[in-house]
Amino acid sequence: MSSTTITLRYFAWMREHTGTDLETVTLEANVKTVGDLIPHLVARSSGHALALKNLRAVRVAVNRTYGDLDTAIVAGDEVAFFPPVTGG
Repeated sequence: MSSTTITLRYFAWMREHTGTDLETVTLEANVKTVGDLIPHLVARSSGHALALKNLRAVRVAVNRTYGDLDTAIVAGDEVAFFPPVTGG
């Protein structure tokens, strides 16, 4: 079974909950989308679970392009999680 290594970035309060702004994770080959990734991240720690508890309050980008739970991920990708950005 092959694996996929990706880089994760967390911003704002998500960084505070996860305790890091950057991590590299290796996932099994069956993780093909951001939605597939979420259960693996939630299982990493209680902080990860808290950060990803309300997915309506989380935005995602894959390789600096906005995405959603259906966005595909492959080896080498950078997946960023952040709260909604508001202007003023």
